[in-house]
Amino acid sequence: MTLVAGVDSSTQSCKVVIRDLVSGALVRSGRASHPNGTEVHPDHWFAALTEAIKDAGGLEDVSAVSIGGQQHGMVLLDDDGRVIREALLWNDTRSSGAATEIIEHFGAERIVELTGSLPVASFTSTKVLWVSRNEPENAARIAAVCLPHDWLTWRLAGYGPIGESEKGPDLNALATDPSDASGTGYFNPSTGEYEAEVWQFILGRTPILPRVIKPGSWAFEADDRFNLAGGAGDNAAAGLGLGAGLGDVVVSLGTSGTVFAVTDVVAKDSTGTVAGFASASSSYLPLVCTLNAARIMDSFASLLSVNHEEFGQLALAANAGAEGLVVVPYFEGERTPNLPQAKGAVLGLTLSNNRLENLARAAIEGMLCGLADGLEVLLAQGVACERVLLIGGAAANAAVQKIASEIFGVQVDVPNLGEYVADGAARQAAWALTGANPSWEVSMLAKINSEPRPEILAQYRAQVERLNF
Repeated sequence: MTLVAGVDSSTQSCKVVIRDLVSGALVRSGRASHPNGTEVHPDHWFAALTEAIKDAGGLEDVSAVSIGGQQHGMVLLDDDGRVIREALLWNDTRSSGAATEIIEHFGAERIVELTGSLPVASFTSTKVLWVSRNEPENAARIAAVCLPHDWLTWRLAGYGPIGESEKGPDLNALATDPSDASGTGYFNPSTGEYEAEVWQFILGRTPILPRVIKPGSWAFEADDRFNLAGGAGDNAAAGLGLGAGLGDVVVSLGTSGTVFAVTDVVAKDSTGTVAGFASASSSYLPLVCTLNAARIMDSFASLLSVNHEEFGQLALAANAGAEGLVVVPYFEGERTPNLPQAKGAVLGLTLSNNRLENLARAAIEGMLCGLADGLEVLLAQGVACERVLLIGGAAANAAVQKIASEIFGVQVDVPNLGEYVADGAARQAAWALTGANPSWEVSMLAKINSEPRPEILAQYRAQVERLNF
């Protein structure tokens, strides 16, 4: 049996799946936690990767490995391959002013033409500019800039600082893929090239940047150990792991919420709502992201002193629209719409609707309505939506499934719970090994086709408009 491994190095943890090359059957898996925060030293990720690999039984019998990782995170390296400062993660919003500065310098249409997306605080380019403006001594030391999955792939291949690695600090060995590079704010997904014009503005020079590996290609080959494929950004890896194709829209409910689709036409949205990313399969991945998703449910379930199943039961006991109660879920600011300083709100409270059931229902509706707005923008970009694939930890909740189908207005398919980012990375490894994207079966937990309830989204939008952000 030939085995391949896929890694998901996410915000919260590192997961490893080891699968059979032919059938895709899961052979074993492992997991390790990451520290909390929006600023994390990458050494924690490598320690977690090492622990997760050990938990998965090691890689001695594995032929190929690929890493999927959280997008946008800024990893700065000096000439010796050492990390200069803690990595700023995608959910660190301190660079919102830098995003505005980039847009004002280039103009919205020009920066979208160059990079496919309007920069927001999440993007790597804004974080580099923030360092340039606020930490000039660190900026002066920058020899290379890479992303979390780039750095982990490099370290797993044996590179790193002298005394901490087998091969030493060869920065030119760094590698990435188009899907992750397309989320940096300095890579052009249409041409497949980095934009020196952007680098001149954000740093005054272009540092060493990772080689861009095409899907299904090797980043590192070795005679005496496993080979490493190019990997992917987490959303692109999830799409590949799900086998998403034309007509499928993926809605992911994790730490962040995302709506994305695999298409053959690059999206260019100068409003910044749609990010024009690349996919993990040589196509494009227009994506809308919200900062607030599953943790909204976590927060309200904790507030009501119930578990997630009980929280869902409360929500299903309420009517659609929660009798006018609306939760605006901007708990940590928001990326889409771009409101980094916004706060959440509970609106429309009355003596008659102030019930636990309505609060639970409104929390789920608010979480999903923000993503429904994102779906509408994707449709305007020419994306076809015949069904929604609902993934993430919150997707297993029966209330979330039913309400999602009501709000999105199409059939919602819920794959069995799995590590779809890691699975997509495993598919990348198999692809590089065989030369073909594997057609592994994806089993479904549920298929829901509820009656559309457009009044839920209309009510939500009306209340958000009244807040006048």
